[in-house]
Amino acid sequence: MKNSEKKIAEYLLQIKAIKLQPSNPFTWASGWKSPIYCDNRRTLSFPEVRSYIRDSFVLLIEQLYPGTEIIAGVATGAIAHGALVAEKMGLPFVYVRSGAKEHGLGNQIEGYYEAGQKVVVIEDLISTGRSSLGAVRALREAGCIVSGMIAIFTYEFGKASESFANEKCTLKTLSNYSVLIETAVSTGYISQSEVNTLKQWRRDPSVWGKN
Repeated sequence: MKNSEKKIAEYLLQIKAIKLQPSNPFTWASGWKSPIYCDNRRTLSFPEVRSYIRDSFVLLIEQLYPGTEIIAGVATGAIAHGALVAEKMGLPFVYVRSGAKEHGLGNQIEGYYEAGQKVVVIEDLISTGRSSLGAVRALREAGCIVSGMIAIFTYEFGKASESFANEKCTLKTLSNYSVLIETAVSTGYISQSEVNTLKQWRRDPSVWGKN
């Protein structure tokens, strides 16, 4: 698994799905300043990368959740990845919106499912976990049994770990922030001197860069 985590991190850096700029921080939609920016939608444009991610998802699901009956993707970033996984496994697919539509049937979950089905949720990125767990709650409220969530990447925020534990939802990821930093240093993407900045940011991202 460790080799796979490193391979995913290498891919994300190579195709610039993840960018690290400790000296020139990004500004997230939340207003947070950040030395890292992640856009995993970019992986879909690279066949080798998206296939590796798909197969890594499939392997984890087969190992951890052998009784899976349906794959759910979190809108919008994980819809394509979830569909690829479902296709590979020969399973039904649904996706979950951030909220119910205000027109038509008013669905929050799109696609066919039945109460009692065992679902694995696919996500592209875990930050605080708030939107991801919203999808889990929607599926549970619809009567589905959520076996767990698998995501491409996590920033490993303590807040996210706490939220998933409170929701009693297992989270597994293909790679993570710690492995990414190790990989970035070993490949020369960043210098050792920039590592402390990146570690400091993760400890308290909401206040980092405000001084």
